[in-house]
Amino acid sequence: MSQPLQIGPHTVDPPVVLAPMAGITNAPFRTLCREFSGGRGLFVSEMITTRALVERNAKTMRLVHFDAAEKPRSLQLYGVDPETVGRAVRMIADEDLADHIDLNFGCPVPKVTRKGGGSALPYKRPLLRAILRAAVGNAGGLPVTIKMRKGIDDDHLTYLDAGRIAVDEGVTAVALHGRTAAQHYGGEADWSAIARLKEAVPEIPVLGNGDIWSAADAARMVRETGCDGVVVGRGCLGRPWLFADLVSAFASGGEPVYARPALREVADVMLRHARLLGEWQEDEARGVIDFRKHVAWYTKGFTVGSDLRRALAVAGSLDELASLLDQLDLDQPWPAGADGPRGRTSGRNRVTLPDGWLDDPHADAAVAADAELSTSGG
Repeated sequence: MSQPLQIGPHTVDPPVVLAPMAGITNAPFRTLCREFSGGRGLFVSEMITTRALVERNAKTMRLVHFDAAEKPRSLQLYGVDPETVGRAVRMIADEDLADHIDLNFGCPVPKVTRKGGGSALPYKRPLLRAILRAAVGNAGGLPVTIKMRKGIDDDHLTYLDAGRIAVDEGVTAVALHGRTAAQHYGGEADWSAIARLKEAVPEIPVLGNGDIWSAADAARMVRETGCDGVVVGRGCLGRPWLFADLVSAFASGGEPVYARPALREVADVMLRHARLLGEWQEDEARGVIDFRKHVAWYTKGFTVGSDLRRALAVAGSLDELASLLDQLDLDQPWPAGADGPRGRTSGRNRVTLPDGWLDDPHADAAVAADAELSTSGG
């Protein structure tokens, strides 16, 4: 259906990328997704802040540790200061911390945009260019990609200019979430913007992101937009086997075969996910607590009593979680309507920005020092 994706020296086949999600795409979740895909695809770490990395923050240094089976090692950076971004990228290259670097220009949360970071930053074209130049110039040959949104809102779109700047500065590929920052995660993703970006930057691969809830959605996005690959975020929450579906969809010459696990299989994956989190954190209880946010995503569409659902969401140990899962009607087949939106679906009408941010997109801009977040992940 499509050609393999080339990210520098790395061939990604099928052209499928796990989107970086804070507090989600840690090593245990990447392990599950990678196993379901048979090791095929690209699986990006949760967001690492450049300041925290260069300061060797303890939590951050743990987050940049990859399992030996992760090839290539893909790390997402968030940064707003060209010098700090350059230092972080040079550190990654010199210390062999990753094989691929992705830069975050898509985060829409107020604590980021009010300081001029994330999806607000590409509006300041000179600043974007300076950051990309610092990243590519310090990467030592590692491929650098970016993930971005359409812009701040419909009156302040940035993606086409940002795409051209990325090409000029030697970025290897660009991924576009077809929403503005103002949309947050509400409404529908504008896939036509992905097609327009593909036309505007034919020199490098363009990846599409937004509203991929199933492998059929991914196939349709490629067909309708001509994009070179897909980035899957909220669609795989509670559905790590979606990557098996994606492999089948992209490889199939006929009708793809999709995973449709019964609740018993889902429960087994849930327990393994919680166990992996505990092993990763070296604390079973903390792992189970961290897993709680995944319960509703895994059980969506299945019949689970309200009392049992609440109990699962406050389980405190693996034994308790296993006992509660055993109380489910585990013979339930995959339910109709189990695909569809998961995770955050809210929208916003206004994006919080620094004073005067929208005055001149071509003016030199410096982001406030406290916009460089001091911690990584969720």
